[in-house]
Amino acid sequence: MTSLDYRGALDAAIKEYEDLQQQKRALDDRLAQIGQTVGSLTRLLGLTPTVPLGLTDACRMILRRGHPMTPVEVRNRLLAIGVDMSKYANDLAAVHTILKRLRASGEARVISSAGKHRYAWSQSTPATLTRDIVSVMHDATHEREAMRVTDVPENGDGSPRSPRPRRRTSSKAR
Repeated sequence: MTSLDYRGALDAAIKEYEDLQQQKRALDDRLAQIGQTVGSLTRLLGLTPTVPLGLTDACRMILRRGHPMTPVEVRNRLLAIGVDMSKYANDLAAVHTILKRLRASGEARVISSAGKHRYAWSQSTPATLTRDIVSVMHDATHEREAMRVTDVPENGDGSPRSPRPRRRTSSKAR
């Protein structure tokens, strides 16, 4: 294979990677929508969920689905979809803690406006190999090749040969 073949394969892999990331985001959004619907309908019917949803996953689901929300709005939404908050002595403190952890992990971001902190789902994904990144990687390859040590001529005994002294030329001789 030639480097042109490798370049074509790399471009195809990058495109597929980006397409799959976009599909994953769409699927995550749809799962969040369905999860909230299931939670709301379960609560309306007075049923107990067979698989309890953890607080962190519930906060993720709410942030993925909605617009930027304050911790109070997140807590109210959790209650609306039927998340059992009675086990927490201070449910709002628990929500604050979860939101801060999601922010620290890069899953959520904070938007400050009018003195209020609103949390939003971070649309960033794991590092995506864009064409810019690939071109930088490609340029770095050329730099590595340029920095590679070249063979040093040796004497007959294996020791490196010292370079020949250069003759000085006067500027008048030119």
